[in-house]
Parts: sequence; C-alpha cells; structure tokens
Amino acid sequence: MAQTFIPVFVMTFFISLFILLMQFVWVRIDELVGKGLEFSVLAELFFYAALTFVPLALPLAILLASLMTFGNLGEKFELTAMKAAGVSLIKSMRPLIILIVCISIGAFFFQNNVLPIAQTKMWTLLFSARQKSPEMEIPERTFYDQIPGLNMFVDHKDPETGMLYNLMIYDMSNGSDNTRIIVADSGKISMTVDKAHLLFSIYSGEQFENLRSQTAGVRSNNLPYRRETFEKKDILLQFDANFNRMDDDVMRQQHVGKDITELRATIDSVESRVDSIGANYAREIKQSSYFGLPYYKVSYGPEGRVEALQQPVQLDMPLDIDSLFRRNEGINERSIISQALNKARSMQQEYEYRSYSMEDDRKTIRRHGIELHRKFTLSFACLIFFFIGAPLGAIIRKGGFGLPLIVSVLLFIVYFIIDNMGYKLARDGRMEVYQGIWMSSVVLLPLGVFLTYKAVHDSAVFNFDSYKAFILKLQGKLTRTLEVKEFTLNEVENQIAIEKLVDFDEITMKLYGKYNSTTKLLRPIFRLINKAEFTRMTDAMNELIDYLSNSRKHAVVIQLNKYPFTLRASKLSLIHELNSSLIQWFEKEIAKGADSDVV
Repeated sequence: MAQTFIPVFVMTFFISLFILLMQFVWVRIDELVGKGLEFSVLAELFFYAALTFVPLALPLAILLASLMTFGNLGEKFELTAMKAAGVSLIKSMRPLIILIVCISIGAFFFQNNVLPIAQTKMWTLLFSARQKSPEMEIPERTFYDQIPGLNMFVDHKDPETGMLYNLMIYDMSNGSDNTRIIVADSGKISMTVDKAHLLFSIYSGEQFENLRSQTAGVRSNNLPYRRETFEKKDILLQFDANFNRMDDDVMRQQHVGKDITELRATIDSVESRVDSIGANYAREIKQSSYFGLPYYKVSYGPEGRVEALQQPVQLDMPLDIDSLFRRNEGINERSIISQALNKARSMQQEYEYRSYSMEDDRKTIRRHGIELHRKFTLSFACLIFFFIGAPLGAIIRKGGFGLPLIVSVLLFIVYFIIDNMGYKLARDGRMEVYQGIWMSSVVLLPLGVFLTYKAVHDSAVFNFDSYKAFILKLQGKLTRTLEVKEFTLNEVENQIAIEKLVDFDEITMKLYGKYNSTTKLLRPIFRLINKAEFTRMTDAMNELIDYLSNSRKHAVVIQLNKYPFTLRASKLSLIHELNSSLIQWFEKEIAKGADSDVV
C-alpha cells in the first residue's frame, strides 16, 4: 500500500505546488516584471514562495493521491479480493494511516519551524522588489512617467544607438507651480557607474522655467520666467537602479515570522497591555466629575486623608432646565448649550481616539492568534482529507486522473472557500479566532466520518434511488413492488391467512376507534402518545405481508402492494379496507374448495 501511495502522493504534491506557484506569479506579475531583477533573486523568491504554499498543496495532494490509490484498487477489484481474503478496508488502510500521521506530525514542525523563516524571506524579497526602480524602457509617442519627478515624450528613437529624437520633458521635481519644460531635437540617457543616477545628454533645445519660488508672498498676475537656449545640456537625476534588500528583522517581528512560543508571548503581552489600558480608561470615566460633583469625597481624620465614595444625589422633583438658564443672567442660552456640546464632543473624540489605539492592539492579538491556530490546522486537515479521499476512492472505484481529479478539486474548493471565509471573519473580529480558523475542519470532519463508515460497511453512497426511496418512505408515498414468487418454501394456507388478517384488523379498528373519538386539535398529541403502539402495529403488518407474499395468486400480491410501509393514523381506514377485501377473497377461495370437494 505504501509503495502504491507514495509515488502518486509525491507526483500530485509537486503538481499542486506548481499550480499554486503559477497562481502566485500571475498575481504578482506587475510587481516583478520590468524591474531588471537577477535570476538568482527571482529563483530565491519563487523558492520561498513555494515553501509558503505547502500548507495548501499538502492537503490537496493527500486527497488526490488517496482518491487515485484506492480508486485504482477498487477499479481492478483488488479491494474486493482483500475483503474476500478477510482483510477489511480499515486494515488495508492501516499502513497509510500510519504514514499520514507521520506526515501530519512533520507538517506541524514545518509550520512551526520552517514556514516562519520562509514567509519572512519571501515578504522581504517581495517588498524589496516593489521598491526597486523599473528598467528604463521609454516608449515612442507616449508620455513616460516612471522616472520620479519627470514626464517625458519621445517622438521616435534609434534602437541601435539609443538616441531619442524630438524630446519634450516636464520636470516637476520642484512642484507643479515650478514646472520646468525642456524641448530638444535629440538626446540620450545613460546610467552612472554606481547605478544611482541618470545622466541626460540633450542637444539643440530650449528650456522654459517658472520663477514662482522667487516671488513667494507677492501677488501678481505676471510671473517672471526664464528661457534658455542650448546646444548641449547635461542633467543629472537620482535614480537608484540597484536591488536593495530590506532587513529581515522588520518582517521577523510580524506575526508571519514567529513560532508558537513567540506568538504566545506576543499575545500575552499585548493582552495584558490592553487589559491594563482598558482598566485605566474605565476608571477615568467612572471617576470623572459631572455637574461639579466628584466621585470620591475626601476627608481628613486622625489616620490622615480618607477617600469615600460620594453618595448619589437624590432629586425631590424633576430638574427644571429653564430655571438653570434664568439663574445665569447675562449669559445667552445658546452659548451655554454650545459650550456643553463642545465639551461632550471633545470627550467623545478623546475616547474614540483611545478606542482606535486599542483596536490596533486587538487586531494584533487576532492576527497572532490566527497564525497560532494555523500551526495545528494543517496537520488536522491532512488527516481529514485522507479519511475523505481513501473511502471515497473505495466507493467510486475509478482510478486515473479523470474523476478523482474532479472530485478532489471540488472538495478542495469547498474547503478553501470555508477556510477563507472563517479567516476573514476571525481577522475582522466578527467571530472568535478559534471558531473561524477551525471552521473548515469542523465542516469537513463529519463528511470524512460518514464516508469512512459507508466504505467500511460497503454502503451505496451514490445510489440516488435509495435516497429517493428513503425520502418517499418518510413521506409515506413509497409503494411496494412485490411480485409472485416462482418457488416458495412456505405455502399460504387460506384459513391461517384469514385468522391473521382478522386479528390484525381487530387491532387496527380498535386503534382507529380511539383516533376518531379524539378531537382534531388533540389528534397530533394522540399520535405522539401512541407512537410506540403504531410502531408495534407496523411490525405486525410487515410480518403479515411477509407471510402473504408467498401466495401464488396475483390478486393477493396486487392487494399487498397497496399496503403502506409505515402505519400512520391517516392510513388506518385504508388498511381496514385492504384487510376486509383480502378476508373476503380468502373466504371465497375456501368456498370454492368446498364446492369442488362436494362435486
């Protein structure tokens, strides 16, 4: 089993990893193309990016490999041969279960020890590539704005010599009000040796420049400007074309670069800070004085300064606001209300600002909590996907890449959507962190248990007729499909059949009489109270039908097919009619037999 599973698992793992890496390249293509990055830098970036996608590729590879392995065994009837030899499905899965447990343990250590380093390196390289200046590739007849502070238009250029013709340059490095415009016949751009500056060599042109900065503070509609005509002009601009790698310590302090010990330490420290700050804010609000009444009443005694809680003020009658305004003669009521509103608004803004600073700390706690729980979800997802893929492959019995690939991709899409939804809910604080991160595992765990149970007991999972029959049986709409048997061991005797039918009909009519005597409002309660009796009558009816189904008469079998599967109160009258018709039929058969004996 291991020799069959491992090659398929390795193949599907690298295929899944390659697909996820291509998706990463497609998303980040704008940040990487045109920067002139060396191949070694790109290779290092892709290597660390591939390591960060292992948590996604590993469960998908386990699901697809287990589906293909057990699908091939089922398609070639090797699982059937194992079961015929006394080897159950769980016993055949035992070597792979041990292997998957080892992979899950390795995945946990990978998440805790390797992934933080890989994520730190990847994001450091990615941010460094974003900050790198793009390569100089100036298009024709289009304004080019990739040089900081400049906007350049080139009519055409010579690709062999690198000369640019009919130039128009807008230099806005000193602000839009002090724009410098250069028009030239031709020019050439080159990079300095240290790749930190650009050298513009411009020929046969003119330069126009505003002098607004020299007339600052002077209002005038006529601003001076300067016009310059030149045969050759050199302009030196800062343009760093080197790849400057950021320090890893910046990303190492983020949640993506920490292991379990560091994550827990950060969560504990930030939570203690939030609790202490929140307690201080609450104490300040609680002890704030309102209407000139302090929160504590200070008194001095033999023991020194003593603080006691101020007793609340009890009003004998409702406060008259107009009387307060009349007491402040000479002060406008509008100004009093305006002062009160300004004071309330300033307090509101102060505590809103404090809440924003605390929300940043809570967001830090949630981010670190998400990363902490994700150290464990990968290992658990590997186990769940194996117990989904292996039983499902044994049930569908289809190998190869066709159906297993479709099923595994659909299941993984469901897992990814649920996992991403839970992550966003936990990140935004709309759900507890553990609830959001473990949501996908909790949803897929019952599916793995269900498929494993069905595969072990050889149940038909994809037999939709059985599900349809079960639903119809619950609704009481399922009909019997009995046929006349060609050979029976127990022949039906007419007299015994009549006795069984009479006894069953008496019990049915007795229960039907109780049901009719009950009012319509109490009938649902009657069904609940007599549920056990209905169950016993259903068993008795099925035993009667099993006995009568051995009859060789088509008329009897036709009547038996009209009996419902489950006995309900609404079906008692129908059952009485069927019982009566069968009793009459058997009595006629007995009478015919007596007449034939007389003859």
